[in-house]
Amino acid sequence: MLDTDPRVTEMTSATFPGKPADVEALNAATYSIMSTLGGGDNSDCLNNIFFWWSCMSDDCYGSGGLQDYMPKSMHHFTMSNANQYEYDWILLYGGVARANNQIETIDNVPWTDAEKAQRNQLLGEAFFMRGLYTMWLTQMYGDIPLVTSTLITDESYQQVSAEDVIFPQIIADFVSAKTLMTTNRANGSGHADKYSAEAFMARAYMFWAGFYKGVGELATGSAPAIEFKNRNGEAIEQEGLNVSSISKDDIVNGLKDIINNGGYKLCEDFRSLWQYSNSFLWDEAHDDAGHAYPFIADMKRENCFDQPGMGNGNTEELFQIQFMNASGWNIGGTYCNPRMYSNYLSCFWGLRNGASNQNGDRNLTYPFNQGWGQGTPSCNLWDDWTEAETKGGYTDIRKLGSMIDLDNELSGYTYEKDDCEESGYSVKKYADVNLDACGANNDTWWTQCEGYTAPGSLGNSMQGDHFEDFYLMRYADVLLMMTELTGDAQYMNQVQKRAGVPQTPYSLKAVQDERRWEFAFEGLRFNDMRRWTGKDCKNSEYAPKALQAQSGKQVVCLGQKGAKRSLQHMTCSWTERYKATNGFLPKPQNQISLHNGGLEQNPGWDTADPKTQYKALY
Repeated sequence: MLDTDPRVTEMTSATFPGKPADVEALNAATYSIMSTLGGGDNSDCLNNIFFWWSCMSDDCYGSGGLQDYMPKSMHHFTMSNANQYEYDWILLYGGVARANNQIETIDNVPWTDAEKAQRNQLLGEAFFMRGLYTMWLTQMYGDIPLVTSTLITDESYQQVSAEDVIFPQIIADFVSAKTLMTTNRANGSGHADKYSAEAFMARAYMFWAGFYKGVGELATGSAPAIEFKNRNGEAIEQEGLNVSSISKDDIVNGLKDIINNGGYKLCEDFRSLWQYSNSFLWDEAHDDAGHAYPFIADMKRENCFDQPGMGNGNTEELFQIQFMNASGWNIGGTYCNPRMYSNYLSCFWGLRNGASNQNGDRNLTYPFNQGWGQGTPSCNLWDDWTEAETKGGYTDIRKLGSMIDLDNELSGYTYEKDDCEESGYSVKKYADVNLDACGANNDTWWTQCEGYTAPGSLGNSMQGDHFEDFYLMRYADVLLMMTELTGDAQYMNQVQKRAGVPQTPYSLKAVQDERRWEFAFEGLRFNDMRRWTGKDCKNSEYAPKALQAQSGKQVVCLGQKGAKRSLQHMTCSWTERYKATNGFLPKPQNQISLHNGGLEQNPGWDTADPKTQYKALY
């Protein structure tokens, strides 16, 4: 009498997924974790891990106001409470769980022969997303539990070696994804395809070889193959994994496949990638009616962000987080209030203009909008970039294409009375843009786009109307990875040519600089620094030296522009904190307790050590 059949309208594990559309729904749920990562905020925390890594690098300060402890904690490698970095642990393991469910249940559907390609594509995307979420988790938290099944056992709660167990599984997932997926996902679809898998396979392998194996220079160093074995030393077995190991040559061949067959190309103008080059603003730069933004006046209109082949879905975009006008103040529930579906980076990196409480007054900061002013660019980035330009005798379009020079570009900008660690620069790449055509201060240019319905999903344009893709993989990265792996400068030279800088022969220093300039504020810098340094500084002191170089830089605090103060580390030094932690965040105490002995805290994060604890500096 306990055996019952579900109602035909009910979705249960016995009936779902039952048709291809159900698996597509599971797939959408797996991807939607990324939209949550792109949102914010709880206790001034943006969930985007690439924002976290930007704050932890030497390219950004923590900044914000006196109360904004989260980004300053990250920047100084400290914590204000034992669970400060728990948000993304929960979100990303949720994504892993969804991917596992999709992998395990996909053949509940009676696929026809005509639907096999769709089935393989969806399975490949699930493997890809599991590998991606797992990679982000282990890059943040180090040795963690590896979860590859929806069946949770005692073993599932035990952390394992990232070097020997987790990274082989991550790259195995990308191999399965590559084998199973087709290339029929168009640019801008938001879905992974074969080329996405090949690109992220390279990123994962390069981090593993550099950070864990100490191969600081991949073009000349002896980078080992990675063998696909599980925690028991047995061969990993899963659909699509048709090899037992991957070598550097295999990684290079995958990148060559993208270059030769992927159909990707660099946008002609670097500025086309960013929303400040939209055609509405370009039109205002060419009329006599009001304000004008001269930085984009020399662009071709067909290269503007919102023109075909540019901006969202552009010709060099391999994979991205996408956003839409469907946010909400509590759409994610009470936990972390993520306001998902809106690219909240535009708000976090927005201007903290404090002129007579006229935040967002476009007469003072046109064309850029108000925001929280957290994670502001460091003096180091501007100074190092300027030094490179001066020595080389050139102007790199990417510097002012990535950073707002507040004193020289925005004559009306002043500093807030409670701001901290203001460098005099702001992020331009993801900066929200206002227009004369907008109805009010703090409206965004998106409100002028076709299909936008006022008042937007939040009814607050400044916080809710942000729809610029967050790039996770660009073709420029494929080209620079190729040069770094092979020593062949022709690929790097394409990136240099687009930026208007001299095309140079290969050197590791040249690749390091190009990656820093090209991907500023895209969250790649920190893990690049780590792999060029190696775990426990196996191959160099690159990361601790670059981080410590911030010490002594002159910054504005508490609105006192004329009374700059010397930037100092919060508790000891950046060198000491980086070496103590290897760049890993602390595992959340809540999770350590829940895992009942299966998790060990990362080195350098003993809460009894005052060097680990947040301290107010201002």
